[in-house]
Amino acid sequence: MKMLRVLLIGMLLWGAAEPLAADFVGQDDRQVQAAADPVLDTVLKGFAAGDYGLYSQHFDDTLKDVITKKKFLQVRNEILKSIGTYQSRRYLGYLQKGKTTMILWKGKFAASADDVLIKLVLSRRGDENKVLGLWFQ
Repeated sequence: MKMLRVLLIGMLLWGAAEPLAADFVGQDDRQVQAAADPVLDTVLKGFAAGDYGLYSQHFDDTLKDVITKKKFLQVRNEILKSIGTYQSRRYLGYLQKGKTTMILWKGKFAASADDVLIKLVLSRRGDENKVLGLWFQ
């Protein structure tokens, strides 16, 4: 629950300060998934290793300000206790709103018999895809 609140704060801050140069990530499922999968892979590798630098590598500056290394470690411990370690995912699709793209996957985690919805919000900034929000629900 705390993670959801922390990431929601990041999303609220991002929504208030969306840069003019932002744009969608991809034009169809193939393009969106091709752009989003490597970003999520990096986030999940950083999460698994407890490596804040890797985890936040693609975060925009606002999200980095909200999710500090200390907050990351706290939230990571809570998530590992509640749903366990990441195992796998299946791409579900995407939504575009404003100048952002929300990508959805159905995830499996070791300590949860339930499916976990993974939501990643990206925005294209120049030649980079920046993470504006992330949820495990």
